Amino acid sequence: MSWKWFALGSAFFAGLTAIWGKLGVAGLNSNLATLIRTLVILVLIAGVVTVRGEWQLPKIDASRPVLFLILSGIATGCSWLFYYRALQLAPASLVAPIDKLSVVFAMVLGVLFLGEALSLKLALGGLLIVSGVLVLAWP
Repeated sequence: MSWKWFALGSAFFAGLTAIWGKLGVAGLNSNLATLIRTLVILVLIAGVVTVRGEWQLPKIDASRPVLFLILSGIATGCSWLFYYRALQLAPASLVAPIDKLSVVFAMVLGVLFLGEALSLKLALGGLLIVSGVLVLAWP
C-alpha cells in the first residue's frame, strides 16, 4: 500500500480530530481533555502493537532512536496542549488551518536539519500553504 494512502488517512483523521476535539473541550479543561485523548491513544496503540505481536525490542542499539522518539513525544504533547487550548478559544475552522502550518515547519526543518532537498516545487507548496493560512485565519 502506498505511503500516500497513509498520509491521506492521517489528514482525514486529523480533520476529525479538530471537529471532535472542539466538541470535546466544550465545558472541559483543555489540559484534562488532552490527558483523556492521550490515554485513549495509549490504549489504542497498545492494542495495535499487541494484536500485531510487535512488542519485541530491536536487536541493535536503539538509544538514539528512542531518544528522538521521546523528544517527539514531548513535542506532540506540547502541540496537543496548545491545540486544545486554541480550540477552546476559537472556532475549529480557524484553529485547524493555523495548526497545519506544522507542514511548513516540517518542510523547513527537514531541509535545515535532515538535508532534504529544497526544490521549487517544495518552496511553492510551502508558500501556498502559508498563503492559505493567511487568507483563512487573519482578517
